Amino acid sequence: MRGFYLMIHIVVAAYALMIVPALPIAGPARAQDAAPPSATDTAPAPTGRAMPAGEMDDLFAELAQTEGEGWAAAESDILREWSRSGSAVADLLLKRGYAALDAGDTRGAIGHLTALTEHAPGFAPGWAARAEAFYLGGDLGPAADDLRRVLLIEPRYWPALTQLATMLEELGRDRAALKAYRASLAVNPHQVEAEEGVARLRQAAEGTPV
Repeated sequence: MRGFYLMIHIVVAAYALMIVPALPIAGPARAQDAAPPSATDTAPAPTGRAMPAGEMDDLFAELAQTEGEGWAAAESDILREWSRSGSAVADLLLKRGYAALDAGDTRGAIGHLTALTEHAPGFAPGWAARAEAFYLGGDLGPAADDLRRVLLIEPRYWPALTQLATMLEELGRDRAALKAYRASLAVNPHQVEAEEGVARLRQAAEGTPV
């Protein structure tokens, strides 16, 4: 069973790296807000983790179950574990970033969240939050790059895959969007948004393989 979930991790990471380059890159004035990839394009080690990897694998195995109610508790436990930055500064910057987004200040949010990613580059939610800010500001290239970074840190980060799928669908990249939705559902099959995305794209294809 562990081997099966390891295979899913690899497939999800492969989808992420294949899908992201399909997105257009923003102009220089906007793209410079996203940190450039490192020379090796590898992610820093996750930060703030207290749970052993084996226990996380067990939670993902429970999450993938389509019967019973245990998946809901597993989902909550995974999200709680991901939220642990291990840094009071990181927590404050994330809070300020989301407060700015709630106020409609996407540029201010990007400023706070850029400081967060620099302070804690291994904290996946920081990159995910900045990706959301870029997306809301119309900067799809930097948003896609930040989502790729999230998936390099944690290939099973299903919110990032679903966000990628949404962006690709908006751009009319239906085949890539469908792959991203399905990859996200392979990790967490309990996502209404992703299920609706798959159904919508399959209907749009009028029964032809997408």
